[in-house]
Amino acid sequence: MRVVSCLVAIAAVGWCADFRVADYGAKGDGKADDTAAIQKTIDAAAASGGIIVLKPGVYLSGALFLKSGTHLRLDEGVVIRGVQSLAGYPIMQTRVAGIEMKWPAALLNVYGQSGVKISGQGTIDGDGKIWWDKYWKMRREDYEPRGLRWASDYDCQRPRLIQIYNSSNVDLQGLRLERSGFWTVHICYSRKVTVDGVTIRNNIGGKGPSTDGIDVDSSSDVLVEHCDIECNDDAICLKAGRDSDGLRVNRPTEHVTIRDNTVRAGAAGVTFGSETSGGIHDVEVRRLYVLGSVSNGILFKSASTRGGTVENIVIHDMDIQDVHVAIGVELNWNPSFSYAKLPEGTTNVPDYWRVLLTPVPPELGLPHIRNVQISGIHAAGAGRAFAVRAYADSPLQNFTFRDLDIAAKVAGSIQNAEDWKFTNTRIQAADGSHVSVKDSRGVTGLTD
Repeated sequence: MRVVSCLVAIAAVGWCADFRVADYGAKGDGKADDTAAIQKTIDAAAASGGIIVLKPGVYLSGALFLKSGTHLRLDEGVVIRGVQSLAGYPIMQTRVAGIEMKWPAALLNVYGQSGVKISGQGTIDGDGKIWWDKYWKMRREDYEPRGLRWASDYDCQRPRLIQIYNSSNVDLQGLRLERSGFWTVHICYSRKVTVDGVTIRNNIGGKGPSTDGIDVDSSSDVLVEHCDIECNDDAICLKAGRDSDGLRVNRPTEHVTIRDNTVRAGAAGVTFGSETSGGIHDVEVRRLYVLGSVSNGILFKSASTRGGTVENIVIHDMDIQDVHVAIGVELNWNPSFSYAKLPEGTTNVPDYWRVLLTPVPPELGLPHIRNVQISGIHAAGAGRAFAVRAYADSPLQNFTFRDLDIAAKVAGSIQNAEDWKFTNTRIQAADGSHVSVKDSRGVTGLTD
């Protein structure tokens, strides 16, 4: 009877019994390492499809691996805090900043699984300052002086907070995520993923480098909604591989909906790139609120070695306040990071450096952005309305803008555009400037 009733429960609500981590030896006292006890609970729940439950407390843990058919429920007062030793995060095959390589597991991992839920009002805390300090020390004191800025992000291993890799039917709901050592939520090679009502706070106790909020990476059928994000890099970012490795994998990010989110701090409200090699298409962004300490409202970025096509993008109904740039496109993004060059006399080159150093033929390297619709944008207090630049050999094609109302210090510029149509556009520049259009054709309807 127990088996039958359990199966009925699974069919009805997706999970069966509660599995309590305390029963498997977890302390939750903020001192003991509870990794093994929590993992035992997850493994037990996976055998019958169950809910992993933690009583209020602070659970120190290394990498945890959720299994198909399980639900990790973090109630209010529950904190899972990452241990501060890399030994707690096994090295695994994954993708990092656009290339496939081995890297430490995240604090929470959904790796090759299906039907997983992580929800509740509890907190997942990466306790990331030790990783932030490690990165800045390596980059500033060692790598930048040697001309290796491009390698520092790959060499300085830092745990992500949540990794969803090669998985499907995964739900993240209502969590508080804070102080990630690296990217916060990384969705890679996955499909049918929902991130709903998540709060991200990565600027507690400092500003963590590369602490992206939510990265959708060569994945499909993804929904990101009702999230509140404060980070120190891209808040909601769509990616699809870097350079030769991304072109080899050739896997797009597609069919993504981003709606009803708030971004309070970060590099951009929504970002496309810079990893564009596999292509990004069929994306809708609506009702995005970008407030305060954010560099860009909307940002497209790539590099001359990335390749890939970004197309069929619809962005509408955004409120943007006090950003540096309201709408930005930069296809020569951050050259010291984007273009790997080996300093003379360098020896002992890791395999993944060789991947990064692999030349990309010019005909494959230029990225393409086309068929973009942007409407219903209200921006106040911007530094610049437009900062747009592409390549003469790969102009930005077929952009349509409707119902824009942007107040900025400077109107800014558009370069390398083709067939851009503006309707009902109002640009107010405090310095009296007008949008400068250069090396473009077919740009119509732009008024100030």
